[in-house]
Amino acid sequence: MSSLEEIKQSTFIDEIELRFLNNNDIADLKRLCKEWFPLRYPDVWYQQVTNNPRFFSLAATYNGETVGVLIAEIRDRNQCNKEDSDMLSYWYPWYPSDTKVAYILIVGAAKEYRRKGVASHLLEAFLLKVQSPENYNCKCVYLHVLASNLDALLFYERQHFKRHKHLPLYYTINNVKMDGYCYVLYVNDGQPPFSLVEFVEETVDYLAVLSVCRFSRYMFRQLWSLPRKFIVHRAANTTKMVSTL
Repeated sequence: MSSLEEIKQSTFIDEIELRFLNNNDIADLKRLCKEWFPLRYPDVWYQQVTNNPRFFSLAATYNGETVGVLIAEIRDRNQCNKEDSDMLSYWYPWYPSDTKVAYILIVGAAKEYRRKGVASHLLEAFLLKVQSPENYNCKCVYLHVLASNLDALLFYERQHFKRHKHLPLYYTINNVKMDGYCYVLYVNDGQPPFSLVEFVEETVDYLAVLSVCRFSRYMFRQLWSLPRKFIVHRAANTTKMVSTL
């Protein structure tokens, strides 16, 4: 992007106003969703996301026109669907029972306002909320995206989201099953799931901290060094075997 284009985009974003959606926005929201998604949402969904306070539903407006929308929700970790339940590490001291996650239902900009920073502006506003002190127990932001939607994949990766999982046949569009991806951004000291080696290392360190004497801590770590060498050696052999196939 040239410096002139950057200046124009910066000036445009400065004129964008953000506000919460309300019942009067349903017609605009339907229009944008029809433009963005091959899926069709029922009327009750539009009523919910514009009126229910549990949703963080934000509109970006320019000269009074709605040019972008973000709808998200901060929910309890145990409310995740089964396919999303492994996004966070299970290391207990880090994640108490009231741990939450944030789910982005939709985010996008109207066709004529794409690549002008509208969606990024909306996402930044939501991430500021997620990372505020009162939401420190929210440990990640996640979303689902159609695997064939390359523009969306690139957008989320530019925003530092990481591809967490491939979801085969996740969507049904015009009676055709299509793959999706789950993307995750870790916040507020949230961490992805451990590998086997990392999990055992953390467990040993935790038990060592609980040990009352220095000798016990030393013994814990020495005992772990033996199975760790075996696990790492076996993983290396497996990798070598795969590379020869």
